[in-house]
Amino acid sequence: MTHKIAIVGVGLMGGSLAAALRAGGFASEIVGIDTNAESLAFACKRGLIDRAAAFPAVSEADIIVLATPVGVLPALLRDITALTPARTVITDMGSVKAPVTAAAEALGLRSFVPAHPIAGAEHAGPEGADAALFQGRAVILTPTADQDPDALALVEALWRSTGARLVHSDARRHDELVAYTSHLPHVLAFACAELLDEQGRVPEWMPFAGSGLRDFLRIAGSDPVMWRDICQANRQALACALQGYSRLLGIYGEAIAAGDEEGLRAHFTRARQLRRQLNGEEIHGDN
Repeated sequence: MTHKIAIVGVGLMGGSLAAALRAGGFASEIVGIDTNAESLAFACKRGLIDRAAAFPAVSEADIIVLATPVGVLPALLRDITALTPARTVITDMGSVKAPVTAAAEALGLRSFVPAHPIAGAEHAGPEGADAALFQGRAVILTPTADQDPDALALVEALWRSTGARLVHSDARRHDELVAYTSHLPHVLAFACAELLDEQGRVPEWMPFAGSGLRDFLRIAGSDPVMWRDICQANRQALACALQGYSRLLGIYGEAIAAGDEEGLRAHFTRARQLRRQLNGEEIHGDN
């Protein structure tokens, strides 16, 4: 069975989802809704969506996907409830789940299924849309307290059609974890890029900028508005992560200033082991 999908926000994530749903045969029609007319025109031209529409078109959809900055999600949910039947399935793609989950529960939206695909790229806009973006990647679902099981099953089917693997979590636990695994690294990359810019010596540094720096700064090319909203929406958990990072920087700084070679080696070894675990590598001790 195919479904009529309305995607609100036809940027990188919304455009990639549209491409994936079309490739997977999940959608009979994909309607794009966005305040950016150029994004809609490009998405239509490339065939990511079947047509562009104004916001009231959400009332015609079987499934509404909110692929917008997290800061506007609660307001969008309120607007949608005034336009659609209670049975209409709604989901989102935001990387902070507690605020939008709370908003849905306050509105009594049993058919809203919060979701967070752990995927993305540093480029914004539908120009970077990739039908394979979600293949093999985790999508975290954080069902609401009074979740409609049929709505949950439909959103699970939507994401499975993209090749994603599903993980269920509590919304607050989700936000605590992604503060460390996603939000903190982005803030660090932004801060490092700004530190370099403050020195006013970028042309001089260009020959010395190797792959390590470029890899680290890749995510500093992400959308500033999107990341401003993410930091605000998850500020408590992110503040805790930043405090922990600042504490370790202080310890590293003291070890470097003191010439503590063994201390630095111990810190770096521990960090390397964590990276190996994240990459699924077996650890047989230091070598």
